Amino acid sequence: MSMQGRIGRNGGTKVKRALGVQAALEWAFRVEKAQLELPPPKDVTEEGYGFGLEYILLQRAALGCKVDGGQHKMGSYTHADAEVIAATVAGMPDSLGGIRMTISVAEMARAGITPNWMPSVVPRCVPVDMKRNRHGDRAVSVVVGTERVLVSGKWRTIEVRACPVTWRPHPEQIAFARRGYEDWWKALDWVREGLVAGGMLRDVEMSGVMPKLTPWINRHGKQSPQKS
Repeated sequence: MSMQGRIGRNGGTKVKRALGVQAALEWAFRVEKAQLELPPPKDVTEEGYGFGLEYILLQRAALGCKVDGGQHKMGSYTHADAEVIAATVAGMPDSLGGIRMTISVAEMARAGITPNWMPSVVPRCVPVDMKRNRHGDRAVSVVVGTERVLVSGKWRTIEVRACPVTWRPHPEQIAFARRGYEDWWKALDWVREGLVAGGMLRDVEMSGVMPKLTPWINRHGKQSPQKS
């Protein structure tokens, strides 16, 4: 049974359904197709138009999101609780990412995904460049100096070569991805607290369930084992 079906609309006694904030967001944006009512950007003075399509496309492109055309439920009812949830998300403060985080939270909820914190990723030391020939692949080396060596009784100058290496993915890439996940978690916590404090939800009750704050750390406080 879908979440939409569990939240009754056909009369009778309604029992509030306890949902964690991530489940509530996915219900509001993915099932109910709630739409964000964002304030107009500061350089737009036209009233009643909200964000222009170009602005939304630019924001989504910056976030790596696809345009979800055709998902809005034309002519159908959007649950009032879903609209309250969407309105709360739209009020994201600048300290938590503002409009950018608002769009990110809504789009990920609509897609039913969480930020990619790069699970099962281990930085590996690899050659900076590879060259392929008929004998196979080999690392590209560069000259790092010269040495004088005695060969067959004669002194010769030979090149000293080394293979430049790097870390892929770089540890900073992993750290950046995980900071992004933590920022998303803080935004969801803010939404949950706002919905609880607002007391405007009619059929949904916010539970204290939250996604893991640091899923890459196990319960013993250590980094979880990672696979290559």
